[in-house]
Amino acid sequence: MKVAWVKVDPWNKSLVTTALEGGAAAVMVPEGYHQKVKELGRIATIAPDGDLKLNQEVVFYEVKSQDDEKEILKLAQSATVVVRTTDWTIIPLENLVAQADNIFTVVTNSEEARSALTVLERGVAGILIETLDSLELKKTLAVVREQGEQIQLSTGRIITLRQAGLGDRACVDTCTHMDQGQGMLVGNSSGGLFLIHAESVENPYVAPRPFRVNAGPVHAYIRVPGGKTRYLSELMAGDPVLCVDHRGRAHEVIVGRMKIERRPLLLVTAETETGEISTLVQNAETIRLTAPDGEPRSVVSLEKGSEVLVALESAGRHFGHKVEETIWEK
Repeated sequence: MKVAWVKVDPWNKSLVTTALEGGAAAVMVPEGYHQKVKELGRIATIAPDGDLKLNQEVVFYEVKSQDDEKEILKLAQSATVVVRTTDWTIIPLENLVAQADNIFTVVTNSEEARSALTVLERGVAGILIETLDSLELKKTLAVVREQGEQIQLSTGRIITLRQAGLGDRACVDTCTHMDQGQGMLVGNSSGGLFLIHAESVENPYVAPRPFRVNAGPVHAYIRVPGGKTRYLSELMAGDPVLCVDHRGRAHEVIVGRMKIERRPLLLVTAETETGEISTLVQNAETIRLTAPDGEPRSVVSLEKGSEVLVALESAGRHFGHKVEETIWEK
């Protein structure tokens, strides 16, 4: 996920408050103002006496030539480099982003932020926002929040659905309302995850809970930010997970509560372009997978041949990270 830092030099209490409310990860302040920031809220500081040490963990560098690019790449091996550009803006960023994962750049408004965060369709890791305008700061922070991950989704065709007995299933209750076509990627294997729809659908049985995804049993994998997976059983309040829509657009949401209860389960298998994948879900009409057009499909109405959205990958996982090795998951 993309990161936003805000420069507050000279000191400006209003800008710090705006940074906190807008979800900035850190503020850059003059030496001696670290404690003033902490009195306003929990956020990292960048300063000679801050949480991130200026000129040690965070280094500024102005790009004027290709030789500068080489030096930045050396520095990026041990520090986060905040790049300033002169006449040329995009080309130096493209060259650096192609070779390093911890490049930040300075922006002054939302349009500059949008360009930097999408360069090479990958974007810089983060931005340092320099503005004295609180309204512009809000707009720029909103652009950062929009820049989630893009996940390649495929179509799976249902092969079988059968009762699988009782098991401990987990509901992921988040701090965010989800809309139609949105949910979370969950499955028995990291190589094939199903888009389980949020409980945002009106029905005659229970009130909608658009903050919730009834995800599946405790053993299942769930996709989290940074291309990683975790077991549902590991999640707890405050953890980040990915909300994904039917177009593959993903953004981070925060777990507010995990609700684990013993419930009857249903085994769902689907045929995909890479083979057969499966997941288990609670056997109830309020549990829905997601069709390619974003429509939620109740698991009790699915039939052989029904199409649902899945995310596929060839690599295995080791502690949630992709690994290129031989792994079978059945």
